[in-house]
Amino acid sequence: MLLLTVSLLHSYPQNTAGNSNRSWWKEGYPFRFAKNPKAKLMSLISVKGNKFIDAKGDTVLFRGVSIADPDKIDHEGHWNKILFEKVKDMGVMLVRIPVHPAAWRERTPLKYLTLLDSAVSWCTDLNVYVDIDWHSIGNLEMELFQNPMYNTTRKETYEFWQTMARHFAGNNTVAFYELFNEPTTYRGQLGNISWTEWKKINENMISLIRSFDTETIPLVAGFDWAYDLTPLREEPINAVGIGYVTHPYPNKRPQPWEPKWEEDFGFAAQRYPIIATELGFTVRKGDPEDGAENYGTRITKYLESNGIGWLAWDFDPEWGPQLLSSWDYSLTASGKFFKSAMENKSK
Repeated sequence: MLLLTVSLLHSYPQNTAGNSNRSWWKEGYPFRFAKNPKAKLMSLISVKGNKFIDAKGDTVLFRGVSIADPDKIDHEGHWNKILFEKVKDMGVMLVRIPVHPAAWRERTPLKYLTLLDSAVSWCTDLNVYVDIDWHSIGNLEMELFQNPMYNTTRKETYEFWQTMARHFAGNNTVAFYELFNEPTTYRGQLGNISWTEWKKINENMISLIRSFDTETIPLVAGFDWAYDLTPLREEPINAVGIGYVTHPYPNKRPQPWEPKWEEDFGFAAQRYPIIATELGFTVRKGDPEDGAENYGTRITKYLESNGIGWLAWDFDPEWGPQLLSSWDYSLTASGKFFKSAMENKSK
């Protein structure tokens, strides 16, 4: 775990309430953190063409899971290395850590970073990469969001990525910064935003991140709750060394799925590296073990055949579709499916 020094960013000064000697002009510019001795233990992931590669130049196709927000898990008493050992037992190569704006503010950035430091340290020990995800849903241009837990601002979002990039720069375990979980206007209920506007916001985030951290890979999501990448045909993000995100849940399009997947995001994998950072399903009575209409088998086969990595949602017994049935770490039917899929691919 990294040791915090005095203050992370000037936006988050130490609490000096009640200190009559407080002098704002003496607080100075942010201090740096102690160097993490584990930062270079894992191979650096980078982008080459439409692939993610390791330091040897070998292509890496990531498979893994998302966990719940660390703040939630900690309050429920399960934030420990055992959680990540159970994640590793799934056959995971990459774990996605969603940070909700509400939790980030309530815990405070400095205290939240201790949770992330623990996760990154445990993942380094387990040889698992990390994707840090700013987990908001909505329209960042108009600052309208789907639920209060996702409420944020452009300023807070930019400052979050300042913090992450400053803090984790040079740490090879943190392979990805997922810039914004699910952009959506909720069919107009959250206002309007053009792709050109969204493109500019992402380019601003990437430029800001790279002023601190030139190695960790930014991941950009498209509209329709991070499903649709069709704007890349005309207006890709003006940045190199990045990846894109899709969330191809079974309800996104009617059958047949495969032609729609190809039309909506699969085509982009010929030019850009892509990860499906969320996918999942619930097995209901009468469904096969891989979900209705064999969704699990079909989506993982489609993604793998197009060189697209994937992360199953969610390694938690409450946030659905659940991979866990309880905190004894027993798996749901979909959890068993994804564990088998990851184990088979690793052989």
